[in-house]
Amino acid sequence: MNIGQVAKSSGVSAKMIRYYEQIGLIPKANRSDAGYRSYSSSDAHALYFIRRARDLGFSVEQISELLALWRDRERASADVKAMALTHVAGLKSKIAELQTMVHTLEKLADTCSGDDCPNCPIIEELAERAVAPSTPRLPPIPKAKPWPVGEMATEGR
Repeated sequence: MNIGQVAKSSGVSAKMIRYYEQIGLIPKANRSDAGYRSYSSSDAHALYFIRRARDLGFSVEQISELLALWRDRERASADVKAMALTHVAGLKSKIAELQTMVHTLEKLADTCSGDDCPNCPIIEELAERAVAPSTPRLPPIPKAKPWPVGEMATEGR
C-alpha cells in the first residue's frame, strides 16, 4: 500500500504517518524503486492501533509503551491494565480541572451585564487574579536613618 492507501485504511493522515516514522513510533517504511513509501497490512494495523490510542487520549510516549506491550505476546495483562487505570486517573483529574474552570467562568459571566459599557467584572477578576498570586509580596524596605551631619566624612575610616 502507498501512504495514501494506508492513511485511508488506518484513519491516520499521511502527514501524521510521516511524523510517526520520524519520531520512531513506527518503523521507516520500505521504499519502492521509484522512492515511494510502501506499507504492509501489519503497518496499517499498527497505525489503526495508534489512532485508537490517540482517540482515547494516550500520549505518544504512552502509545509507544502500548505498542511494545501489544507486540509482546508474553506480556502481562496487568501491565496494560495498570497503564489504562493510570490514564483514567489522569483523565479524571483533567475533567475536575475543566469543571472548575467552567464553574468559575459561568459565575464570572453571570456578574457581567454584557452591554456596551466598558466595565467588565470578568476582565477585572482576571486582572486581579493574574497579578496577586504570582507576584510575591516583599516586605517594605525600612527607611534609612539619616546620617548625622558631622559623622558623614568620618564614617568610612
